[in-house]
Order: sequence, then C-alpha cells, then structure tokens
Amino acid sequence: MTARRALEEEISWGPSGLAPAVVQDVADGRVLMVAYVDAEALAATLAGGEVHFHSRSRDRLWRKGETSGNVLRLVDIDLDCDGDALLIQVEPVGPTCHRGTRSCFDPADREAAARPPSTTEATNQGFAWLETLWSTIDSRASADPAASYTARLVAAGVDGPARKVAEEATEVLMAAKDDAMATADSRPATLDALTGEVADLMYHTLVLLRERDLQPAAVIARLRERHKG
Repeated sequence: MTARRALEEEISWGPSGLAPAVVQDVADGRVLMVAYVDAEALAATLAGGEVHFHSRSRDRLWRKGETSGNVLRLVDIDLDCDGDALLIQVEPVGPTCHRGTRSCFDPADREAAARPPSTTEATNQGFAWLETLWSTIDSRASADPAASYTARLVAAGVDGPARKVAEEATEVLMAAKDDAMATADSRPATLDALTGEVADLMYHTLVLLRERDLQPAAVIARLRERHKG
C-alpha cells in the first residue's frame, strides 16, 4: 500500500466529512494558517502537489492561491496521534494570509494590511536549515580526524576553529569591500564571492561553538534577549 493510500484510509473524518489542517512552513516551522480539508481536497493536494482545502463558506474545493497566486507547495503531510487532524508542511509562494502577511497569525493593523507585503513577510530565509548543518558538525566532531575536516578542527583545540573564524572574518570584510566597489556587470561575481566567504564564516563559527561545547541555542537566546531590549 502506498503512503498516499494509507493516509487517505487512516484519517478519521469529522461528522461533516472534514478534518482540520495546520499548515507549517517547512523552512522554519512557522504556522502559516489553519483550514479544513475533506477527502476531495486531500486527494487533490496529494495528486497535484499544491495544497487544497474545502471552503466551508463556499462549500467547494479550494486551491490555496487560485486567485492570488500565493500557492502552498506540498512538502509533507502527517496525521496527529488520533488520526483526526493533519499537519501539512509546505513551501509557501508569497504571503499566506489574505492581508498580505506571511502568516495568518502575524499581527497587522489595517494600515499595514493595506500595504504590499514586505520582503520579510513574502519570503523566508531558510535559517532552519542551519539545524541540519549543526547536526552534521556535531556528529563529525568525534570522527576520525584523518577522515574529517571538521574533526581535525575540533581535535586542534580552540586555536583550530578560532583561527579559521578570524581568517574567514577578514575574508568576508575584503569580499564586502570588493562588492561595494563593483560595477553592475561585475557585481554578480562579487556577490557570489561574498556569499561563499559568509558561508565559510558561519560554518567555522559553528565548529568553534562545538569545540567549546557551547550550544547555538544559547546564542539564539542571547539575541532574543537583546531584541526584547
């Protein structure tokens, strides 16, 4: 039996033939909206790869984004423990809420809702993927140094990754200055170089945290504290 057929057969529909669906951005787990699906909407979602719901107000099948273009691209669907609710993970195209905000749970006054969505609202930067990078660094830190660059850095003690952080920070500075002086024709190349140097700096910073046994969550917590202040 395919996973799709198992999902369709295992779900427990409510008295009206509907089940609630929580829609979550796969990039960072942000809840974007809550709506209802029926068997038709679930089948259309699984078949086409774009999320469909059942519109209770119009009593019909509704493809999210059919008028706005802000579709939800399906990544994964899971049932809850009781089998009567769905968690739908998606890649959103544009803002999810009709107010132009990224999430239906984002506060927005009338003036803000009337404005076009900002870059922050309309796009997601994908920071959640850093969890994957951190897991890889954490697992490789105890590997054979002869077989892993990450393990070699950690085995060198604090000087190993710390010196690389200093080196990469200098290269980020130089790449940023090159980009600041670039012409329109040369800027794609300088932006690419800056992207690579920042990636190197972020990686080596995480390796330094691993060598010092400092969880990135502590750094995030500090940033949150400062943001509140």
